[in-house]
Amino acid sequence: MPSESPANPLARLHAHGQSFWLDYIRRQMLHDGALQRLIDDDGLRGMTSNPAIFEKAIAGSDDYDAQLRELARAGADRDTAYEALVLQDIARAADVLAPVHAASGGIDGCVSIEVSPHLARDTEGTLAEARRLWSRLDRPNIMIKVPGTPEGVPAIETLIAEGISVNVTLLFSVSRYAEVLEAFMRGLERRRAHGKPIDKVASVASFFLSRIDSLVDARLDRYGTEPARALRGQAATACARLAYAHFCSQRRSARWEALAEAGAKPQRLLWASTSAKDPAYSDVKYVEPLIGPDTVTTLPPETVTAFRDHGHCAVTLAETADDAHDILQRLADLDIDTDVLADQLEAEGIDKFVQPFDALLDTIQQRLNAAA
Repeated sequence: MPSESPANPLARLHAHGQSFWLDYIRRQMLHDGALQRLIDDDGLRGMTSNPAIFEKAIAGSDDYDAQLRELARAGADRDTAYEALVLQDIARAADVLAPVHAASGGIDGCVSIEVSPHLARDTEGTLAEARRLWSRLDRPNIMIKVPGTPEGVPAIETLIAEGISVNVTLLFSVSRYAEVLEAFMRGLERRRAHGKPIDKVASVASFFLSRIDSLVDARLDRYGTEPARALRGQAATACARLAYAHFCSQRRSARWEALAEAGAKPQRLLWASTSAKDPAYSDVKYVEPLIGPDTVTTLPPETVTAFRDHGHCAVTLAETADDAHDILQRLADLDIDTDVLADQLEAEGIDKFVQPFDALLDTIQQRLNAAA
């Protein structure tokens, strides 16, 4: 059980309705007790992964060398080897977190694995890979990460209708988030209409934060005026608050109430990209202002350490966001439209996953060659 010590704000997040998930995975932590200690001491309730995380884990350590040698002896190609390495880690993490999943009634204890970033613009390819990964891992606490691109949205609806749990990633705008939430609800309604249970389907919508501020702040810095400087670092949390207000509004709808009565679990907002990129900002900038019921915060190791050490844990999210509307209007007055910038962030986000994914495949090929 997690520590209830008031000195550990990570362990207290769940009391305020927010789940702490780790945005990191490495094989060593799955076997040396580090993951279990995070669960026991810090109240960890889930994990996420992406191509960049695995690139650092596999290319940056010798944890995987023994398995790579075995794969080389078996004649595996690089794609087969990549999947074998990744699926072993995901499966092991899911098994460690299985008691959390059971105790939470399927809300938490999930581990996310992403479809290939090369499929971000391919609906049918995304569906095929998501189904295959879901089947191969064969665990109820797996989430398949699908980008919230225009091509990803219909895939999300279909996967939810098929009973596959989905972590929607790369969300940068409230408007796209609203499309994703609609797709989630349509998927549940389709599944229910076919007489299938909806109480086991889980989903989160991952709203990326620091990348928004990095792009908006760069635009503000070009103005060099005091009104522009006053808006630095405010765009991301404003967008997040508006997304949460939309979530709360939908939760009050008769449409959602009908799904909830049939056992549906809400698609929680997950705060991603929570490490502050600007050294002028607090290292818990994207954690403290966004604590509230039915949310997830996913933290990389450095932010875990920072929040554990000096984070302040209190409910800071409200169901309305008038102040956030004001911030986005002030940005619009400076010709900064966050919805327009979201398209750029989406394209850059895909590229930020494609590059390490391809680099990792190259590294795996080199290691296979060396071990052959």
